[in-house]
Amino acid sequence: YILQLHSNSDKGDGSVKYILTGEGAGTIFIIDDTTGDIHSTKSLDREQKTHYVLHAQAIDRRTNKPLEPESEFIIKVQDINDNAPKFTDGPYIVTVPEMSEMGTSVLQVTATDADDPTYGNSARVVYSILQGQPYFSVDPKTGVIRTALHNMDREAREHYSVVIQAKDMAGQVGGLSGSTTVNITLTDVNDNPPRFPQKHYQLYVPESAQVGSAVGKIKANDADTGSNADMKYTIINGDGSGVFSISTDKETREGILSLRKPLNYEKKKSYTLNIEGANTHLDFRFSHLGPFKDVTMLKVIVGDVDEPPLFTMPSYVMEVYENAKIGTTVGAVTAQDPDTANSLVRYFIDQNTEEDKYFTIDASTGIIKTAKIFDREESPWYNITVSASEIDNPELVSHVPVGVRILDVNDNPPEFDREYDTVVCENAKPGQVETPIMQPNRSGKQQHSSYLHLHQIFLQKDNTASIMTRRRRYSRTTQDIYYLPVLISDGGVPPLSSSSTLTIRVCACERDGRVRTCHAEAFLSSAGLSTGALIAILLCVVILLAIVVLFITLRRSKKEPLIISEEDVRENVVTYDDEGGGEEDTEAFDITALRNPSAAEELKYRRDVRPEVKPVHRHHLSSSLDSIDVQEFIKQRLAEADLDPTVPPYDSLQTYAYEGHRSEAGSISSLDSATTHSDQDYNYLGDWGPEFKKLAELYGEIESERTT
Repeated sequence: YILQLHSNSDKGDGSVKYILTGEGAGTIFIIDDTTGDIHSTKSLDREQKTHYVLHAQAIDRRTNKPLEPESEFIIKVQDINDNAPKFTDGPYIVTVPEMSEMGTSVLQVTATDADDPTYGNSARVVYSILQGQPYFSVDPKTGVIRTALHNMDREAREHYSVVIQAKDMAGQVGGLSGSTTVNITLTDVNDNPPRFPQKHYQLYVPESAQVGSAVGKIKANDADTGSNADMKYTIINGDGSGVFSISTDKETREGILSLRKPLNYEKKKSYTLNIEGANTHLDFRFSHLGPFKDVTMLKVIVGDVDEPPLFTMPSYVMEVYENAKIGTTVGAVTAQDPDTANSLVRYFIDQNTEEDKYFTIDASTGIIKTAKIFDREESPWYNITVSASEIDNPELVSHVPVGVRILDVNDNPPEFDREYDTVVCENAKPGQVETPIMQPNRSGKQQHSSYLHLHQIFLQKDNTASIMTRRRRYSRTTQDIYYLPVLISDGGVPPLSSSSTLTIRVCACERDGRVRTCHAEAFLSSAGLSTGALIAILLCVVILLAIVVLFITLRRSKKEPLIISEEDVRENVVTYDDEGGGEEDTEAFDITALRNPSAAEELKYRRDVRPEVKPVHRHHLSSSLDSIDVQEFIKQRLAEADLDPTVPPYDSLQTYAYEGHRSEAGSISSLDSATTHSDQDYNYLGDWGPEFKKLAELYGEIESERTT
């Protein structure tokens, strides 16, 4: 039951009928039409609809007429605590740095209650923590979660699960509640220094370890993670700081110990290293926790390894004369066993190359001797490799390069390095220098030259000789070739010499000394032209030919006149018998303009350019006709037009039909009209261009004759 409607007109006899309309009428709300009582048919939910607007009216049951005006009333739904608080998000995942101060804000959670906040405490929510104490706390009004302890250490515990409850009715008994879970993770900070597990380490390294190779690893532990655990290893002191180096592996955070210098067990059997591991990223808030580095001592034990023999020198250079006999001692090499056992050494030469076969070596003493005869001119150097191994352990072998220089012996006489083509000018003067002569000596000794009468030879410091003339002028006609014997000797011990013949040709030369010709027959001609003169003549001839060709080309490309002279035109009188309109039609059409006179038969007209001068009208008609056939003339004109490449394609033969004058049908010809010939003015035909030139001349002449 909700309420009752009552009208003042209702006397209780049932004559008044109550009607209810509006929101929910008939479905949610029903009315007793006799008593006016209103009831709800189902429970109402304020969270879905807070109020309903209804209209009520009282009418006469018999006449259905309204007894009172329609009334409006509102039914408000009163709230009750039927909705528990709900968290909008969840579960929550948050992080907070470790070692944070107590009361550091972590997260704020919010719960909503669908009940009416203005009515009672149904929507008044209070927050509390159900799980997560004593590490965290929550503000009961705002829902802000805070840390509840000082210096929470991630290394001790990293993850926390906190349960937060929201309860309405201000947390009183009977209130509805809801909860959510907050997962809190402590993030790492650099609050832990690196620590070596041991204060002393020992490492064994064989003396055969290669320089640059990794010989060991060492690692310091750091409880932090990520960049907070990054560290760098260094060797701070110790007698092995110059022999070893250390680097950091960024992935494993290990210190990699490498060898910088070779080890020798016989010289030093152990090394001591002080290695430091320090963090690279420091947080000054936690500097009070101590130095973020640690130091440990590493002792490196050098292991003895059986090594191959060691030569006293890294390389050897020896000398021997090229004429040395087989078995001559060249030199000796020495190798020793570096180990403490000091085993005996055996020497040998691997006969792998041709150069190795020129030498032998004593296996016990290392003395090298010759095995073949040398020739310095073929090979001045020999490079061999000598090997040494222990007798007890032949697998341990060492090698050393040996270079043998072959000393020269004067065993080759000097000679010309090539054939020389030497010339002398006819107009040569005494003392003039001719082509120098190269005089190499295969033995490398200084040389001297002798000479013959007509020329003089001077020896230069660079082992060359210059030929100088001793007289003035030479004649090709008298003698065109001279043979000059030359004696070449060196300064070796013993001195060697050789003789050669130098051929010298007599040639005609220019004033500047350039050779013109060396043939004697060139002097038979009494007069001759130089090369420059011949070139000038040829250039003149070529220029004249070019001018002639250009002139002919211009003459051929010159355009022909468009109009022929009037004197070259001849006329023939031809009689035509026309049948048609009347006597006036018997006047024959003058076709003389269609014929090309023989005098102008070879002329070629341009029909694509308007003539520059108007044609001159003739004042008389020729009474004589030539014997040129009209049909043949037209064929020639057509053939000429077809072969002319400059004529546009609009040239064609037009036929005009004359139907007579003043006939019943009239004339449609453009050549005639209702007027007589004398009424027409044909002067405008002179402006028609080359296409109608003949017609212009024809009618112009007829008009002139009639006027006369």
